[in-house]
Formats: sequence, structure tokens, C-alpha cells
Amino acid sequence: MPGFLAHQGATTLCMHLGQAQPVAPNPRVTVGGQATVVLGVPWLIAGCAPQPPGNPPCVTAQWTTGTTRVRSVGMPLVLQGGTAVCVPTGGPLTVAAVQVRVRGI
Repeated sequence: MPGFLAHQGATTLCMHLGQAQPVAPNPRVTVGGQATVVLGVPWLIAGCAPQPPGNPPCVTAQWTTGTTRVRSVGMPLVLQGGTAVCVPTGGPLTVAAVQVRVRGI
């Protein structure tokens, strides 16, 4: 599935609007001067406020699908429109705002 490459400064949100950032961006490939991210790198989530209150917040997330043809350091890259799962809630992670110049397949 083609989509724009996600990068370290992209707006990435859990389903409760907590903001996610990669633990280790990939500086070997940059887009718009910002490092991309490969699959397999955990993302930390801050500011998750689950509904209803009392449920555990999203703490981390892991991308499970990304590019199929574009790789860096032998790994697929994270795409807007890829699939990620938040822990411990199991909810999705969404790339809401990203650079719009580089697409990956």
C-alpha cells in the first residue's frame, strides 16, 4: 500500500490522541531534513487519556506494516497509512500529519 514516508517530526497519535515519537529514528534516510523510522523500532506515547477513565493508557506502539519495496538498513520504513498496535490497549496508531514529498510502496 503506497503512502507518504513517516518521519521523526510527523504528528502521530494513538486513538485517545496521545502523541507518539519513535525511540530510535533512522538518520540514514531523511525527508524534509528529518530522519525516517524503520519498522521494529518502538514508539513511546505521551498524553494518552483513555476513555472511559480507569482504563490503562497507551504507553508504547509497534508498527506491523510499512513499505514493501523501499528499505533502509535492510528494514521496511514506516508509512502514513501503515498499521501499528498500541500497548497495552491494542488500539491503532495513526500518522495524522506528515511530509508530502516522498512516497513509498
